[in-house]
Amino acid sequence: MPAPTCASCHTARANLRRPRSGQALCGTCFCNAFEAEVLHTVLAGRLLPRGAVVAVGASGGKDSTVLAHVLRALAPQLDISLHLVAVDEGIGGYRDAALAAVRHQAARWELPLTVVAYEDLFGGWTMDAVARSTAGSGRSRSCCTFCGVLRRRALEEGARLVGATHIVTGHNADDMAETVLMNFLRGDAGRLARGGGLGSPGEGGALPRCRPLQLASQKEVVLYAHFRRLHYFSEECVYAPEAFRGHARDLLKRLEAARPSAVLDLVHSAERLALAPTARPPAPRRALCQACALLDGLNRGLPRLAIGKGRRELEEEAPRGRRSVPAGDSGAGQGRGGVGTQAGRSALPQMDMAPELVGLLEGVKQTGPAPRSTRRSLWGPVLSGQDWRGRGLGGGGAQAAEHPELSGGAPRVWQGGSRYGGVWGSS
Repeated sequence: MPAPTCASCHTARANLRRPRSGQALCGTCFCNAFEAEVLHTVLAGRLLPRGAVVAVGASGGKDSTVLAHVLRALAPQLDISLHLVAVDEGIGGYRDAALAAVRHQAARWELPLTVVAYEDLFGGWTMDAVARSTAGSGRSRSCCTFCGVLRRRALEEGARLVGATHIVTGHNADDMAETVLMNFLRGDAGRLARGGGLGSPGEGGALPRCRPLQLASQKEVVLYAHFRRLHYFSEECVYAPEAFRGHARDLLKRLEAARPSAVLDLVHSAERLALAPTARPPAPRRALCQACALLDGLNRGLPRLAIGKGRRELEEEAPRGRRSVPAGDSGAGQGRGGVGTQAGRSALPQMDMAPELVGLLEGVKQTGPAPRSTRRSLWGPVLSGQDWRGRGLGGGGAQAAEHPELSGGAPRVWQGGSRYGGVWGSS
């Protein structure tokens, strides 16, 4: 039986049947339809105003690669400028290869790239150091919780560093459905009340965020990367198997097998469950933000989830001034390619600390200056461009990092295709 012709152009041979609509399309028409749908999502949701400077969260994976490629193609129509921002979490044997893929993409598409590192932003802490610190705490799933909070903060600071007005991330429909399912299973009424939506407006001084691929399924993202011949890194994080998200993903796959529309149904359900801002319960008051609370627990030698705890509760659980600098991570800012003060990096602005954070360093003052790896930490609003009083600071302008061509010995990256078929090659 001959292959059907494309239902759109009626001339080319159909290469696929769309999971969403069942249409038989050729590769070119599918990619054009995919880009048109992303454009409609951005315009209908008013996600990116004209003239916006957009920081694209780049991880080297399929989602961020497809997002950067699509927005680069739509940039003239949207009248926006793009800047790739990558985060180096400090995961040995994994992140360096992913960052190599990001640098290759930036050089190929002639997009500016800035890399910010946990080690520079969070007082010498990397995810490997956090994993070692939490290894004996009885909380094997805490690595992803720490990384999620710190990565969000790092992306925010990196976007401010380059002068961005908006942040976009590559979350697809499957990612959002997994998050909704996790919130249901954990009984997290607070997050369910906030709903899904296509992004956040940037409350509390944060930059507005949006997810242009939120209505695109993971299958279509992979198909787009395959037909556009996009090179991306396709390896799972070494800490991901311990995460609760994996169980939600397995459950979602079984639901999707029984009901193909389950993914988008969950995404739209989250939007309908959202409460109006006036009907939401008041946000809990914290002396520290989530990132600082987690770092405070690590530095006090308490590798536990400190989310939701205030400074007084933390002080009651540990001796004042106790600090636990990650072993083997001294000399922050060296060899990571993140934000620092060495040649080729952008200088961190000087800023004041909020009064409630000054007490956290009193124990250190009695024993002398902090180690070099802890001097640039998030005990204040690092890189935010403002001090704790909201006053503007100098030195926070956009400064693009250099992006050398990918040299020899590059890691093998996934050159499109699905998880069951494709081509491996050097980037």
